[in-house]
Amino acid sequence: MNKTALLHIPESQYCFAYGKNELRIRLRAAKNDLDSVTLIYAVKYDWLTNRKSVPMQKGYSDALYDYYTVALPVSDSRIGYVFYVTRGEEAYYYSEEGLTVDYDHEKSYYNFFQFPYINAADVHARVDWCGRAVFYQIFVDRFCRGDREKDTSYINKKWGEIPDPKSFYGGDLKGIIGKLDYLSELGITALYLTPVFRSPSNHKYDTVDYDRVDEMFGSNDDLKELVRLAHRRGMKVILDAVFNHCSMLCAPFQDVMKNGKASAYSDWFIVHGEKPDPEACNYECFAACSYMPKWNTSNEAVQDYLLRIALHWMRACGIDGWRLDVADEVSHDFWRRFRKEVKRENPQAILIAESWHDAGSWLRGDQFDGIMNYSFTKACIDFFAKKTRTVQSFCDRLSELLMRNTDQANEMMLNLLDSHDTERFLTLAGEDKAALRCALAVMFFYPGMPCICYGTEIGMIGEYEPDSRRTFDWDRSHWDVSLWETVHRLAQYKREKIGGAIRLRTYGELLVMERERCSLVVNFTDEGLTYPGRGCYHVIGARSYIVIDKEESE
Repeated sequence: MNKTALLHIPESQYCFAYGKNELRIRLRAAKNDLDSVTLIYAVKYDWLTNRKSVPMQKGYSDALYDYYTVALPVSDSRIGYVFYVTRGEEAYYYSEEGLTVDYDHEKSYYNFFQFPYINAADVHARVDWCGRAVFYQIFVDRFCRGDREKDTSYINKKWGEIPDPKSFYGGDLKGIIGKLDYLSELGITALYLTPVFRSPSNHKYDTVDYDRVDEMFGSNDDLKELVRLAHRRGMKVILDAVFNHCSMLCAPFQDVMKNGKASAYSDWFIVHGEKPDPEACNYECFAACSYMPKWNTSNEAVQDYLLRIALHWMRACGIDGWRLDVADEVSHDFWRRFRKEVKRENPQAILIAESWHDAGSWLRGDQFDGIMNYSFTKACIDFFAKKTRTVQSFCDRLSELLMRNTDQANEMMLNLLDSHDTERFLTLAGEDKAALRCALAVMFFYPGMPCICYGTEIGMIGEYEPDSRRTFDWDRSHWDVSLWETVHRLAQYKREKIGGAIRLRTYGELLVMERERCSLVVNFTDEGLTYPGRGCYHVIGARSYIVIDKEESE
């Protein structure tokens, strides 16, 4: 037995409350190492008189480990538990004391693992609507121009021209409003907009005034109307919160530029010296961008300021949540406070953070609901676009990512193939649309919320930004209609069929993703393959997939 591979951590992704009356417990072991795992458990005060045992199932496997899982219904959540693991003639108890051949039940209160109590406030509550959500990301300047009466003097590119970092095309909120029926027809149920507040840039990540929609995009009333009409169609609307930094033109920073340490806002930023010096960049900022100074989010006054902004837009427009920009560089303290205030305002508001890495410390139910799942993005790029993973390696990686977090966090991940910050997936895949279709299918079937970057459904291409931020081509004669129909069908599956637990496995060169009501089988080889069904074989063509409806096959 590989004893060093065994791992369990109480009150982590290895043991967490899934609601008021259910614990989910995981044990990690070396791959293909154990014969059996049994969970011995009891209300910790009744260990000697009322303990029970339940076999744990091998739920997931990755390249190195197996993960044994069990969902444990509890009426009293004050649970003590111990694992009993076997391999051949070897058998051990696994507790807080490690591995032992024998276990002293009389003294168990010293060393069993425990879940002390399910406090309601500590449970990572799921946002009800996320289970069927299909997101669509819109880079506002590039999606659609709807306002023909606004000042257009800022526009310096014709629609369809290749962008550069300083390009402005005129896309706006009225343009989005005019395309809501298109988005509804596609199957979209939630919109994620890049920043809409006053800013000198085309991307608006350098906010000057958080209280005003940028004039390039419209008015505050236009935003209200967009949310109202989206809600009428059953769509949620998520705004981009840029709370890590602001524009150097933002009033508080300008005051510090003028007055230095005498400014009332001097400690709202992190300045190394008497006054900010943009040329020397003697202050903390986003990346190395001196024009985007970083907020001191450990400062309570800054927290108050940013919270006021977040709650204002929720109350004024009824938005359904926030995407949190550069969220992992903001203080945990602020995000804990932010979550409490936002959820108090609307428990069904979702908080999706930008994080490109393992974000486990933010995903315990006290800060973010989920993140933009760029680790999933990279796995799909490696397998479908770059072809640097085998199907088994890809399956292993998808399993590994699920074991990073609790099930609630997995269900609220924003899964994506590309975004305004990346190359277009189709470009990375050498414009191989079969690769894109297969990757889209995996994205829709994987736990979480699939997100389409505007134009992916019609075959948009683009290298790293700004090229990935091209304008949407509204000439339907240029569209890949079959690709659009693929997204449309997958969105319908997501809304109607895809949900519940997932089982990931391979069958030869096939990737199999089994959900409760249907399964996805992906063949990303250059020849047709067969997959066994109920009394028949399913034929999956080269570089394609099939969806097997379990209800129909029965």
